[in-house]
Amino acid sequence: MSRRIEHSSTYSFPVDQVHAGLTTEQYWRDRIAEVGGPGATLDEVTTGPGTISVAMSQSIPAEHLPSIVAKVRSGDLVIKRTETWSALDGSRASGTFTARVTGAPAEISGSQTLTSAGSGSKVQVTGQAEVKIPLIGGKIEGAIGDEVLRLIDKEQEFTEGWLGA
Repeated sequence: MSRRIEHSSTYSFPVDQVHAGLTTEQYWRDRIAEVGGPGATLDEVTTGPGTISVAMSQSIPAEHLPSIVAKVRSGDLVIKRTETWSALDGSRASGTFTARVTGAPAEISGSQTLTSAGSGSKVQVTGQAEVKIPLIGGKIEGAIGDEVLRLIDKEQEFTEGWLGA
């Protein structure tokens, strides 16, 4: 069983400007520093013509975890994330994302699409959270899904501000 995740972020900037930001190494360095949380690191960045692939590590302190998660795993959660973006194809770019919890059978993965939206642009995220723990996996998937959506909101706010700087 897995929990579906859907999220849409809108930006007041045109698609080519948002894409240029998302495929810049400095954007990722600034984003991990600003919203990555305690001890967050940007582990790898690979760029190509209009493309990027990033790997990062983030942690969620134990005191911020939902109680259901703390029952099955003590201590801070370390999350290894990846994100990719393809080159623009007209006014559209696609990408992928993953997040794996170190030492636990929990994973989030999916796709993302950047498109024009009026004079601005939009990123649509679709994915699933899966926790392979009998009986309580579904509850943990819900908690993880909610946390991911909150994180995406923070990252969207950062991106809007970063593009406007």
